[in-house]
Parts: sequence; C-alpha cells; structure tokens
Amino acid sequence: MSSREDLLKEQVAALPLLPGVYQFLDRDGKIIYVGKAKSLRKRVSSYFVQSKEHSAKVRVLVKQICAIQHIVVGSEQDALLLENSLIKTHQPRYNILLKDDKTYPWIVMRREPFPRVESTRIVRHDGSMYFGPYGSISMQRSVLEFIREVIPLRTCKLNLTPQAIARGKYGVCLQYHIGNCKGPCVGAQSEEEYAALTDIVKNILKGDLRPVKRYLEDNMRLAAEELRFEAAQRFKQRLEALENYQSRSVIVSARIVDCDIFSLLEDDDVAYCNFIRLRHGSIVALHTVRLTAGVESTREELLSAAIQYVVENIADGLSREVIVPFIPSSAVLFDKVVFTVPKRGEKAELLEFSLKSARIYRAEQLKNLEIKNPERHTERLMTAMQRELRLENQPRHIECFDNSNLQGTNPVASCVVFRDGKPSRKEYRHFNVKTVVGADDFASMREIVYRRYSRLLEEGAELPDLIIVDGGKGQLSSAYEVLCALGIEKRVPIVGLAKRIEEVFYPNDPMPYYLSRTGEPLKVVCHIRDEAHRFGITFHRQKRSNNFINSELEQIDGIGAKSLNALLKRFRTVANVRQASVEELAEVVGQSRAQKIKAYFDAPIGGDE
Repeated sequence: MSSREDLLKEQVAALPLLPGVYQFLDRDGKIIYVGKAKSLRKRVSSYFVQSKEHSAKVRVLVKQICAIQHIVVGSEQDALLLENSLIKTHQPRYNILLKDDKTYPWIVMRREPFPRVESTRIVRHDGSMYFGPYGSISMQRSVLEFIREVIPLRTCKLNLTPQAIARGKYGVCLQYHIGNCKGPCVGAQSEEEYAALTDIVKNILKGDLRPVKRYLEDNMRLAAEELRFEAAQRFKQRLEALENYQSRSVIVSARIVDCDIFSLLEDDDVAYCNFIRLRHGSIVALHTVRLTAGVESTREELLSAAIQYVVENIADGLSREVIVPFIPSSAVLFDKVVFTVPKRGEKAELLEFSLKSARIYRAEQLKNLEIKNPERHTERLMTAMQRELRLENQPRHIECFDNSNLQGTNPVASCVVFRDGKPSRKEYRHFNVKTVVGADDFASMREIVYRRYSRLLEEGAELPDLIIVDGGKGQLSSAYEVLCALGIEKRVPIVGLAKRIEEVFYPNDPMPYYLSRTGEPLKVVCHIRDEAHRFGITFHRQKRSNNFINSELEQIDGIGAKSLNALLKRFRTVANVRQASVEELAEVVGQSRAQKIKAYFDAPIGGDE
C-alpha cells in the first residue's frame, strides 16, 4: 500500500461519527471537493470502498485526494449551511452542482416607510434587517405565513411616503377588505401603530415570543368579550402554532457580519487555538493551531502567539472585531482592532463553537498519535492514573481482588490482572476459600491476599504496582494487615473501592478520595472492578452448580467419585442422567449400578411408606 493510501486510511479512521463538513485536498493543498455528512466517518469512508455505484467522476476525484480536512457542527442543518458557505468561498472543482450563486433563504424587513416583511436570497447592507438563514424554503415560508396570518402588515410594493399618502393617489386592496392589512396606503393606519406591529415581528424572528403572545392573548380576550367566538378561536390556534417556532442556526449570522474568533484549549504541556473567520455572516475559514507551552508561559501569551501565527501564515490581517475568551497580551499591538470577550448572546455561541472545534481537533490529534504509536497512549494513560491515584510509580501491573458467596455457602474469590490498562486474562486466578466458615468477607480477603503474595514471594515472582480491593475500609484494612505481615506494605501500594466507584480509600485514612468522573483513570478502575466481579461470580455459579450435581448423585448407593465423573462426562447434567434408560446407564457404570440409579430417580418423592 502506498504512503498516500496509508495517510488517507489513518485520516478516515480518525474522523468522528458526528455531523459536519469534509474537504478533499489535492497534492498542492487545494480544496477540490466540499461535502456535508450526517456521520463524517461513515460518509467519507464510502468514497474509498470499491462500488459499482460510483460514477466515473467520483473515481477520478478519489484518485486525486491527498488529504482530508473536516469541520464538526451541531446538526445536519448547520452542516448544510456551512457547506454552502465554503463552496462559495473556495469554488472547488468537483462541486459542480453547487457552484451556482444560489443562497439560502432569509427573511428581510425592508428599510422603508411602513416596512414590508418578505423573502430574499440576497443579503445587502442597505440598512434593512435580515433574519435567518433558513435551512429550507418550506421552513422560511411557514414562518412568513405565520407572521402574515398573525400580524396585519402590508404586502404591496407601493412607495408609501407621507407625500404620496397625502396626495391620495392609492386605494385599498383585497388584503384590506379581508383583514390582512389595516390600510396605511390611505392613511387608515399611522406609522406609530404600524411600527408597534413590526416590533412584534422583530421579536418573533429573534426568538422572543413574549410580545406576540401578549398581543394574541389580548386580541383573543377582546374577541371573546365582544362575542366574536370564531375570531377568538383563530387567535387561540395561532397561540398554539406559536410554540412550534424554530430558532435560527449559529453557523451563519446576519447581525455579526465580519469578525474573527479565537478560542484556546490548554493541556499540561500543549495548547490548541482555534481560529474562525466570518465574512458577510458566513464562516469562510476555520483552522486550529497546536502550540507547545514554554517555561512559565501564561495563557495570554499562548493566545497572542497563536494570533500572531494566524496573521502571518493563514489570514491576511485581522478583522476590526475579534472575539476572544480573554484579552491577549499583545492586544495593544493590533491597531484599530477591538477585542471582545462575550458573556452571553450570539457572540458567546460562536466562541463556544470555536472551543468545541478545538476540543475535537485535540481528540483527533491524540487518536492519530495513538494509532501510529500505541505506546504513547499507554504512557499518557499510566501517567494520568499515577497522578489521579497519587502513586509514586506508574501502575503498569494492577491486581484486583473480589469475594463472592451466597449466604455463607461456597465462598470463593477472584484475582484479575491488568497490564498497561488492559486485562491480562491468562493471569487471572480463582481461589476456593478454605479456612473461613460462614460469610466473613474480611477473613476471606485476608486468606486470599496472603495465599497470593506469600506464593509470589516464595517464587521470587514480580509484585504488582498497585493492588485494588473491591470493598470499603473494612476490606482494605484486612488486606493491608496481610501486606504488613508479609513486609511488603511499602513496596506495593493498595487502595479500596467503595460502592460508589469514584470513592477510593487509602490505608490509615478514614476519608475517601474522589476520582474525577470525566477522566480516563476512573474508566480503567471501573473496568478492573467489573472484571473482578464478573470473574468471581462466574466461578461461584459454577461451583454451586457442581456441588449441587455432586451432592445429588453421591446420595445414590454404590456411586463413588469414579462413577460420578463417568456419568457427568457422558450425560453432562443430572437431568440427562434422570432421563437415561437402564441400557444407556449400564454402558457407563454397569448393569448393577444402572439399576440402582434408575430405582433412585423412579422412587416417589418422600420415599416408600
């Protein structure tokens, strides 16, 4: 396989199963195709699967792909909008169907006397107010129809200047007679009354439904008082329809026209800075820079270094407004640039979107490194566990113990072994508890821990880097006593897990230590305890089953251990022995014993009277 194919395979494997936009680049780094996907990994991987469904154009495209870039968004609608924006900006060669100048629908409130509210696909900076965009024309039309049904605004294109109205050159139309317009063209409605209605429309389009709700409730109440019940019912239906209003997307903005957004995500020794550029309300560029933190470098210095890198290598200067999580140390160096730190609203949403992109980029970088070098992932995980569990050394070798019994019967224990955070099943061990009578978990724990580590010491075998005991302070104390008796309490650290898995107990410390619920160490600890519990329960069930079988067959006169093993080897279960014929039993244990077995199972319950 060529190096190009290896690289593409790694990039596809690292893609997330999330909605977004992907970009194919050729050997010169030029974007040759932009597409959207509900699941990025599934969609992009489909290009590299041999299929008769692929057209000749797709096959040619795949041959030219040398790199893959992607942007993750929150929904399929956002992916659609972002795809449109990127195609217009980069004009990729293979996006023939979307190379036209088609744009997504907006709703505009015209800057004119008695403003009209109508549909448009062209956003002009003419003082009008634009709302949207809408992912589909049907959604936009439904909003417009709702507004026109609820709010009586004009739909005509007349020039309603005060002078034209005063001359009386216009006359009312059908919309006035059916109640959809109040006749501003003939002076039947003042500009102040009309402006109050347009304010309600603005609030609807911005997502604030309270003013229109009050308007509809007041009109419904008035219609009911005037006994106009049909009109009151219409207002009630409009109130119900109001609840279905959908808010707009954060990917494209009409109010935030041109700006740059920077977010910073910090790790222990590296940082990731995401850069987004908005032009005419649309995202036209998105890039993440990885920085290695210097000695005693502050986050303000990291952000400044990232901004400087973007200005010199990616973007041609900065926009007049730059949205940032905090003010960078070099802010004073950028003349006529305003740095904004938003706390709420649309700018804060854009900043959060940028931070999410940085998180995804970081996860992909780590995954790529781990695919190429699995030891790097192991090293990172072991370092995190060492830090989280407060250990002196990395816990490369972990052993976990768990007890299992049923009302004191058949007590057993299990020991599972993990190496480098993964189960080493060939090293798992079962223990039959021999010296404990009844349900004494503490004594059982002392016995199995002593048997395990006294044997390892005798054999000169490797001791673990960490011992985990499934239980609280009591179980931990019992196991720690054994380590002290063996003289290895300072060589091997030990912890106990409470019922709440994030609680960890240490010897001689009555208070629990809480692990981070979002960290990888907790996931590994959960896995270890679940494995110990599963392994112990499986052995306990097996032992109970064997004991039941043995105890029942051993009650038959003349059936000893040899006959018992022969029967179980042939028939597997007591039920099969019960159903076997005398001839079948005789083949295994002879005619005499077969007769005794058959007589035992055929005897009535309770014995002969």
